[in-house]
Amino acid sequence: MNIFLYGEDTFRSRQYLKKMIEKFKIDRDPQGLNTVVLDCEKENFGVVMGQILATPFLAERRIVVLERCLTAVKKQELQEELLKRITEHTIADSTVMVFWEDGAKPKTKVAKELFAILSKEKFAQSFELLRGTQLSAWIKTEVEARGATIDASALQYLVLNVAGDMWRLSTLLDQLASYYPSITISSVQVFVEEKVDDNIFNLVDAIVAKQPKKVYQMIREQYAKGEDAQFIFAMLIRQFRILLELRDVLDREGNLNGDMLAKQLGLHPFVVKKSLPFVKKYTFAELKQIYSSLLDIDIQTKTGQGDQSVLLDVFVGKMIT
Repeated sequence: MNIFLYGEDTFRSRQYLKKMIEKFKIDRDPQGLNTVVLDCEKENFGVVMGQILATPFLAERRIVVLERCLTAVKKQELQEELLKRITEHTIADSTVMVFWEDGAKPKTKVAKELFAILSKEKFAQSFELLRGTQLSAWIKTEVEARGATIDASALQYLVLNVAGDMWRLSTLLDQLASYYPSITISSVQVFVEEKVDDNIFNLVDAIVAKQPKKVYQMIREQYAKGEDAQFIFAMLIRQFRILLELRDVLDREGNLNGDMLAKQLGLHPFVVKKSLPFVKKYTFAELKQIYSSLLDIDIQTKTGQGDQSVLLDVFVGKMIT
């Protein structure tokens, strides 16, 4: 039996591998005599093949985990031997081989052939980076597993500012759950500095300037990068909330400088600096209406009254015409 675990999300693939090994030990190998984990970058050909071809010790099966076999440097001999034995079915059924890869792409011809075969195995699983709704759901589940809760704004903040780094995100959730039974955005900001992304400013700029071709092109570029409608919508609703808060403060207290506004609203100074030119193009009433429309879309999406990408396109269409 061959099991293939691969993909950019090494955190989840490692967690899956760990649980698999633990289950095998509990069910079949409590003493750990038939469980072997090998880093193919470090082990020589003889050691790896010796473990693969060994028979189980006082058991029906043994598990051999091969890490970074397909991307190991100068291991073509091993890759060729494995390809030959897998295609010819000359590895004993008593040996469960688990191939774990860290997301790097195989470079040699034989490694690519091996990847193509393994990826079609019944127990092959790709761990791609979670984004948008999938990442939100994962964070919420992990928080609950730690005995805590998280509100919507804190969840959104984590998705926007720590997306893609699952190892860091897991550590952050450990810390947050230890300190705060109910995680809010203010508690998250103690541990996570706001990430400043020019893409949202460029998108808002194009919307304000009523440039439909540019707006839709930028949204499609976000989709091409792997972002989903929820992520883009979250960026928009957050940015218009910031504009609304800035407009409110300026209307009540006059022209404060950027640093004072940033401190008062708890925002990154750069975010305030980039947002101020947009604030001047709207009245408070106009921003309130826009933000209300975005909240309506959020409600419709969460209650199943419409597809978020379609509703987002309709919103943008109304804004730029």
